[in-house]
Amino acid sequence: MTDTAPAAQATADWTTPTGLGTSAARIAARFAQVLTAAAPAATDAAAADTAAAIAASADAPVHDPAYALRPWGDGSASPLYVPVVERTDDALVEVVEDLLVGWARDCGFRGGELDQLRGAGFGRLAVLTHTDTDDPEHLLIAAKLNAAWWAADDLYADDSGMGATPTALPPKLALAMAAMDPVPDVGEFTAPLEEALRSDPVLVALRSGVEHLTRYGTPAQVQRACYSTFAMFVSWNTYGAWRYTGEYPPAWEYLAARQHDSFYTSMTLVDAVGGYEVPANLYYEPRVRRAAIQAGTASVVVNDLLSVAKDAADETPVCNMVLQIAADRQCSVREATEVTVELHNRLVRDFEAGHRELSALPSPELHRFLRGLRAWMGGGFEWHNTNPRYRT
Repeated sequence: MTDTAPAAQATADWTTPTGLGTSAARIAARFAQVLTAAAPAATDAAAADTAAAIAASADAPVHDPAYALRPWGDGSASPLYVPVVERTDDALVEVVEDLLVGWARDCGFRGGELDQLRGAGFGRLAVLTHTDTDDPEHLLIAAKLNAAWWAADDLYADDSGMGATPTALPPKLALAMAAMDPVPDVGEFTAPLEEALRSDPVLVALRSGVEHLTRYGTPAQVQRACYSTFAMFVSWNTYGAWRYTGEYPPAWEYLAARQHDSFYTSMTLVDAVGGYEVPANLYYEPRVRRAAIQAGTASVVVNDLLSVAKDAADETPVCNMVLQIAADRQCSVREATEVTVELHNRLVRDFEAGHRELSALPSPELHRFLRGLRAWMGGGFEWHNTNPRYRT
């Protein structure tokens, strides 16, 4: 799932989230506004905004203690309505990170790449977001696949300094699909494919990540993760086309693509990591799927919010919900940030309402899955908001 990193990092690496395209002209026109918006607001003003938002929320008919309004970034914008963090466990994080680095070495990553992987914190992401298990091998399902997805995103889709180009992206993603969802043997044509899949550490990581999922999940869970990934790849190709043509989308069109390139893909692993399964016909029931996509989209909007300064300053055209709104409405980035916060909070409240509605269904697996989605949102927010690479 494509995302972004702060301006303080001068060069991109494959573990550093990067953004998707937006008009360079739009960015340049608003870069000064971004710098102004990024400056810390007065403490009393930020506190007053937070207090006002909390007071407004008190008028809501239902308050679930599993959710809270939380400041984010430099505290100058309105708070985000997010699920509370359900677990922090530094000792467990260290175990998962150690195992993850060893796995990445086996995939073919070397030297500084391994240091970057460790610093990226994918083990911590797994521990924060998958709170219903403390089994390191189960947590590695999420840690491995998230690391592999980020590597593909940065090396194939986003970082031109590391060889990513719009024209090379579709063929690389086609091979990525073959790595994740193995195709049948076709005689003499299979050998060169296998050689290609073994020669690229990203493809090795994608294949190995799915193999790890296969050891603990069912065939339906494996294919669910694969085909969510392939839908995400369609969005990546869309961003590549925008970059190549220089024709960038309005906010509504960007968001349509972003909703299939969100943390929903990571959330497809919730029940497999937890050691249970939501039956396919229930998982894809429209209300359940809507709730999962709301959760994934809300989480990726957090990423866009925390990445505005870097995205605006990037020489490469970069897409970001805040910047697209600012360009569409010809408003300041601060104003567009508030619109995006409102969008995020609406998505979370809609998920909360849907969760209450779905609680009437007599399925323990579904109830656990919905709690898992909620935990993922809370942990994902914490991971983004406390990760040094999102600090400007």
